[in-house]
Amino acid sequence: MGKLTTHVLDTASGRPGTNISISLYKRTGSESVLITSTVTNHDGRTDSPLLLGDDLIKGQYELVFETADYFRQQGMTLDEIPFLDDVVLRFGINDQNQHYHVPLLVSPYSFSTYRGS
Repeated sequence: MGKLTTHVLDTASGRPGTNISISLYKRTGSESVLITSTVTNHDGRTDSPLLLGDDLIKGQYELVFETADYFRQQGMTLDEIPFLDDVVLRFGINDQNQHYHVPLLVSPYSFSTYRGS
């Protein structure tokens, strides 16, 4: 059974990104349709998969991580217009029977991602 999961690592502090709001969208052409929203837990992960089983279908998706709000909650002083506000990751799912793990490694000035396991 396939699933989609994520986690966030705050690379500025070397700790999990806790209490970060995440929204998952399904992309259809140039349109994004909200599927679900959640918040990361104490380990920087979501409490359950974002998509699981029959809900995981082939197509294009978008994850939006509200990172500027997180860094402000950590006491960081950001510019009036932060360099990174929301981090948006667009990715594709080709096989609904696989596990797609999309982690975010983030600081106030950079981010990276990869397809994990």
